[in-house]
Amino acid sequence: MKFAHFECFYEYYLEQHKHKYTRRWHFAGTTVAILFLIAALVTKNWTCLWGVPLSGYLPAWLSHWFFEKNNPASFKNPILSFRADMKMYWQMITGKVTF
Repeated sequence: MKFAHFECFYEYYLEQHKHKYTRRWHFAGTTVAILFLIAALVTKNWTCLWGVPLSGYLPAWLSHWFFEKNNPASFKNPILSFRADMKMYWQMITGKVTF
């Protein structure tokens, strides 16, 4: 799928995250990924970086298969999906997207 601009993709992305448990698993995975990144930077233990993609993507992908019954958008649009996930994460923190 091609999208004219990011906002068009983000609308599609939110449609792919209708189930509250999908959003919750995304939020949890992204939070743990951020913690792994911080741990790696603070401790300079670069093996912690393995935890970033594993904790960020695995729960999200599993939630798509089990709750949404769809394939993750990151399979076809990884860069836009990452950006959209960060926006959704922030909007969940600020209350614009529900948990």
